[in-house]
Amino acid sequence: MKTGQLYLTGFMGTGKSTVARCLCRYYNMKQIEMDRQIEVEEGMKISQIFKEKGEAYFRKKETEFLEKIQDQENVVVSCGGGTVMQSRNVEIMKKNGKIFLLTAQPETILRRVKNNHDRPLLEGKKSVEAIKELMEARRPKYESAADYQIATDGKSDRQICEEIINEWNIGNHN
Repeated sequence: MKTGQLYLTGFMGTGKSTVARCLCRYYNMKQIEMDRQIEVEEGMKISQIFKEKGEAYFRKKETEFLEKIQDQENVVVSCGGGTVMQSRNVEIMKKNGKIFLLTAQPETILRRVKNNHDRPLLEGKKSVEAIKELMEARRPKYESAADYQIATDGKSDRQICEEIINEWNIGNHN
């Protein structure tokens, strides 16, 4: 069966990378970690790219990356938190697979990212209020891009993976 691509999107800290690893482990898919791949190609961390080359440059790299991988099959792509802010990125993803929006409450996100310093848009302002504000600004784009939404609060990685696979299998048969 041709499975195409499954894209995990959502705000930072919603579990995209963790869930991608789980999907690969249990469902024999190949994992593509978008931010890590861009870091390797650029030879610097995302935070450094933002600082030295700017957010617009980074967003351009995301689009180029999606274009480059669009022929790959049976992959789960863990997207950066802002990937769906660019309509071209959403077009590429919709053409090649299904987009799953992972969600979590701001308190959950803060707990998950508080000790991480690779989040340039949150660095220096890690609070429930700052997270809520950025999430609200992104919510319309996240929701309009998503084929499916999965809440990750209080669920195990395996439960989230099973929800995704169930939704994806139902969607592939319609």
